[in-house]
Amino acid sequence: MPFPLPDDIQNLLVYWQALISTPLFWGQVGVLLLAATGAVMVHITLSQSLTERSEQSDDYTVARMALKTLQRILFPLSMLLGVLAGRALLQIWALPIDLLNLAMPLLTSMAAIRIVIYLLRKTFQPGPAVKAWENLIAISVWIIVALHLLGWLPAVLAGLDGMALHVGDNRFSVLAVGKLILSIALLWILALWLGAVFENRINQAQYINVSMRVALVKLSKFVLLVLAFLLALNVVGIDLTALAVFGGAVGVGLGFGLQRIASNFISGFILLFDRSIRPGDVITIDNTFGWVQELHARYVVVRDRDGVERLIPNETLITTEVINWSYTDRNVRLKIPVSISYDNDPEQAMALLLEAAKSSARVLVDPPPAARLMAFGDNGIELELRVWLQDPEAGLGNVRSDVNVAIWRAFKAAGIVIPYPQRDLHIIGSASVLIDSCAGDAPPSTSTL
Repeated sequence: MPFPLPDDIQNLLVYWQALISTPLFWGQVGVLLLAATGAVMVHITLSQSLTERSEQSDDYTVARMALKTLQRILFPLSMLLGVLAGRALLQIWALPIDLLNLAMPLLTSMAAIRIVIYLLRKTFQPGPAVKAWENLIAISVWIIVALHLLGWLPAVLAGLDGMALHVGDNRFSVLAVGKLILSIALLWILALWLGAVFENRINQAQYINVSMRVALVKLSKFVLLVLAFLLALNVVGIDLTALAVFGGAVGVGLGFGLQRIASNFISGFILLFDRSIRPGDVITIDNTFGWVQELHARYVVVRDRDGVERLIPNETLITTEVINWSYTDRNVRLKIPVSISYDNDPEQAMALLLEAAKSSARVLVDPPPAARLMAFGDNGIELELRVWLQDPEAGLGNVRSDVNVAIWRAFKAAGIVIPYPQRDLHIIGSASVLIDSCAGDAPPSTSTL
């Protein structure tokens, strides 16, 4: 069964039905269409030019904002000029101009709203979502202003309030739902802006460590968003005690289907407050080696040397062994094994190893590099060069490669041989017996390696 329309809306419909039936009304509509067509052509012609000029004015913020603002109000201003010209002609011909008089404040309000919303977005910088929905927000606000200027707003509000659904003692109308959505949107934007302001202040505090800054910023945003949602419910008139049932349902959901999400969320705050993992740390987890880029409520962003960003759940970092290369000290020792022949002097080779360590600018002087004789192997003397690095996030393989190339050049110039595996084969028995055994005439003889 359709909802009945209030008397005010019915009267408005009857009034406009009678109005559009007059030929003079369509003359004003023709003026509006001509003005709109001209405004579209002006916008298409000048918009590209204004965009290019604004891009060339990167160093002049005021000039760039002025060009962007002019670009946004180009259509309503152009159409307003066309309406004024058509209105002047109709006045000369003594024709009615009521519709044009109504269009003038509507176009003016459209330009003003677009300017205000653009300036608010540039001032508050609430996020990319508001930028993407800027036109929709401007149109929504303009519709409300237009209804107010036309005098239709009370009738429309009454009609929306009449479309209600009763659930027990509670009454839910379309108007209440609209107010709730609008309140949540406005308070949400305000909460995000306050969170951004708080984040800037926290990041400027030098006496707070990085992990504590991230924890405070995320906690403040979470609290502000929850307060914005609860305040929006209170503004609309929804009893907050009714959320007790909803809270119980959420608790049951967390206990069953959302337990992993809750675990990652809580683990994220544990990581932030115990400062075991911080932005910029170099870690190894499973087979992933990289440095921590960001800490989020549900996951940690780890970037490896290949440029791949891995999203590791916070729970994994809590329950799995993690190697933190920069937990208390960023210095990391790199071991480079080398073998030389028994015919070469190991002391000379160790001296050349220390000289080769200087080939990489990333190798630290303090602690100094060290060369060690590790063992007398089967193929040669096993040496090891140990160097220290202060920036493991820049990679270890490049330093290992530079030092190995320097070792190869130094050993080649000094005549030091890097041995390769060798085996001596001793055959017991005569050659004839071996030939017969290979031919299958006699059992194979015993041989040793």
